[in-house]
Amino acid sequence: MKPSLTPFAERLATSYWLVPGLCVFASIGLSQLAEAIDARLPQDEQTWYLFQGGPEGARSVLSAVASSMMTFAGLVFSVTILVLQQASNQFSPRILRTFLRDRKSQLSLGIFVGTFVYALLAMRSVRGTSENLDIESHVPSLSVWLAVVFVLISVGTFIFFIHHVAQSIRAVVILGRIRDETCETLERMYPEGVGHDAADAPLERPQGMPSLVVPHAGRSGVLVTLDEEQLLRCAQRADVTMVVVPMMGDFVPHGSALFEVWGDAGSLDLETALSSVQVGRERTLQQDTAFGFRQLVDIAERALSPGTNDPSTAVQAIDQLHDLLRRLVFRHFPSLRRLDDQGVPRLICPRPDFNDYVRLSMDEIREYGEGSIQVARRLRFLLEDLLRVAPDFRREELERQRALLDANVTRGFGDARVAQEARRAGPQGHGPR
Repeated sequence: MKPSLTPFAERLATSYWLVPGLCVFASIGLSQLAEAIDARLPQDEQTWYLFQGGPEGARSVLSAVASSMMTFAGLVFSVTILVLQQASNQFSPRILRTFLRDRKSQLSLGIFVGTFVYALLAMRSVRGTSENLDIESHVPSLSVWLAVVFVLISVGTFIFFIHHVAQSIRAVVILGRIRDETCETLERMYPEGVGHDAADAPLERPQGMPSLVVPHAGRSGVLVTLDEEQLLRCAQRADVTMVVVPMMGDFVPHGSALFEVWGDAGSLDLETALSSVQVGRERTLQQDTAFGFRQLVDIAERALSPGTNDPSTAVQAIDQLHDLLRRLVFRHFPSLRRLDDQGVPRLICPRPDFNDYVRLSMDEIREYGEGSIQVARRLRFLLEDLLRVAPDFRREELERQRALLDANVTRGFGDARVAQEARRAGPQGHGPR
């Protein structure tokens, strides 16, 4: 799978300064344009929508605009930091990346900062005073009028920002956003009708074939992207088989095994092969579909912790996991092996299968939710719904999870009558309809 974004493009997509920076550059260009138009407007012509005061009045207006915009920008920045802190404490530190990518918050901050820069630049073109008549006065009427318009836009933006922030910290909004981003990765990594689900027999290096272990020479980090097409071409040109050791999302320490090369690796272009692998500081959703599941599971676990004790939020997280698993239950998972035209294995990449996603979605929530009748009923509804539609080769893990859930219910509820109620599936965790 070829990375959808370069590392630099991914950093830009998650950077909080990009949109505000673009707004600052736009305000600089707009101030230059307004100044050029003002230079061509006759000073004695009074148009109703242009500023009609003197130089001191223009300076007062622009100064008030600049100071108020800095206040707005500081407030937006403070509110954003508070939201990030609350989201990290209440849900999971791993969802902060989602908040940093929020373009609406970035645009709000950009409008305030851009208006501030515009007011400062417009103030340069104001010349003269009412006391000193020897200096030719110049009032940029259009520029001042535009500054007032930007203030009105900023006030509306501030009201929108407060509403947006209040909505963005709701659990259902956060969970839905994670689900949407995970669906995008899922569609990219597991398109319909690609690959097969046949169990790959363990492929071992033929006896006597030379092998080379390629270590990770860069700094440690998490495997975030892998260009399989480029690795496949490298292996074909060198007539070798390359085995990727870490799975997407695994931590790769410095010096640990990155590839195993089976065959004569003398002609292998190691530089190109190493450039096909990108290691970052944290997991992303570029190619790591399991990271979306991980975020949802973390939120459910935090909601089920004794300090929070919020099973309803955990059920909302299970709702999103249910949706993702139902999308995956019909997908064909690609083989771990990539073959050349002659059917020779050239690239072997470990990747999670359907059973791995089921275990990731169920195991920890089942254990942390032991004793919660609401969580037990919702998990059973998830499993029974998947069992109704799953093909035969996908039922084994789902039935195993149902048996484990029965064991948890028996252990978590000492009273047999309560345990019997906990075994009744319910879409909201409140029992059958």
